[in-house]
Amino acid sequence: MPYNLLHTKILSNSIQDYLAVLGVVILVIIIKRLLSRFLASKLLTILLGQKKHFNKEVFLNLVLQPIERFILAFICITALDRLKFPDDLDFSLFGTTFQQIVVSFAIIIIIVLIIRLCIRLITFVALILEEKANLTNDVTDNQLIVFFKDFFKVVLIIIGALLILRFAFHRDITQVFTGLSIVGAAMALAAKESLENLIASFIIFFDKPFSTGNVVKVLGITGTVEKIGLRSTRIRTDQKTFITVPNKQMVDTVMDNISQRTQRRVDLRLEISLSVLATPLDELTKAIKAILGSFNLIESSSVFISETGKNAHIIEIVYFTSIDQTLEEYNELRHAANLAIIQLTEKMKIELASATKEVIVIQKN
Repeated sequence: MPYNLLHTKILSNSIQDYLAVLGVVILVIIIKRLLSRFLASKLLTILLGQKKHFNKEVFLNLVLQPIERFILAFICITALDRLKFPDDLDFSLFGTTFQQIVVSFAIIIIIVLIIRLCIRLITFVALILEEKANLTNDVTDNQLIVFFKDFFKVVLIIIGALLILRFAFHRDITQVFTGLSIVGAAMALAAKESLENLIASFIIFFDKPFSTGNVVKVLGITGTVEKIGLRSTRIRTDQKTFITVPNKQMVDTVMDNISQRTQRRVDLRLEISLSVLATPLDELTKAIKAILGSFNLIESSSVFISETGKNAHIIEIVYFTSIDQTLEEYNELRHAANLAIIQLTEKMKIELASATKEVIVIQKN
């Protein structure tokens, strides 16, 4: 190409300058994958040291793409910065020059890519901590990791927004903080419930009334806790539906942590006919105790005549089973125990109280 042609200017820059920038961009596109893998490997070494127990591919899948995009954007913007901004494009828009708009846009891209990379790094660190937490039986560590992962992501997004205001829009952050304090006070009043839920989430994590995986009963709803968030707790109900309960209600209302029980209780009420005498009643209670004692999964039981009246003799049967059994095994045990008691009453010819009542109508002349 002739020397004079290389120095021909188009939009305030020579063709030679354009070719130099284009060459740099093409070179970066070619080597970005290799360069990003090298930087990712160094970053992995910094995070883990010499430990190789964690899958390197997991880390690469998380950070490789953000690093590639950052390298490409940073070098392209740096290369383009060597070009002189064309005079023909130097116009103002709402009091701001087009050059300032382009520069601000480039700064926003860089900041967004950096924040995104940091978020991916937080996700990776959370995966490492979750792997260690899974080695213990305490699930509280797992839910704390999820909580703080989401918390730091929000903090990074806020920091990114402040950096954009400072470097892209040239705003004084101190004034922004002053304004935010006033606006924050107003928002705090408007978002009172959200703040209460946030505070309640900290109470849940540190007081530990329940944790992820526990079966709880709250507000008349029974289900398994699947996630504890900053604002609410997600519960998979026994009807297989997925509900969201505000954390404040999880803290303020009476909550039954079914997973923390030591035994399962079963209550059974027998109404015996008043025609049955005391001796057969005594023999019946003793026989029921013997039946309950024959079941290995029944750890303790109590059988007694709780009351008697004009309608029936009432026998209360209470027994406790092991919590190690599944729900299906628990229901089968109740079925077997109830069936054995029914067969016992039939064998002993114990008459149950009738469910119907005789109504006598007296007609007066």
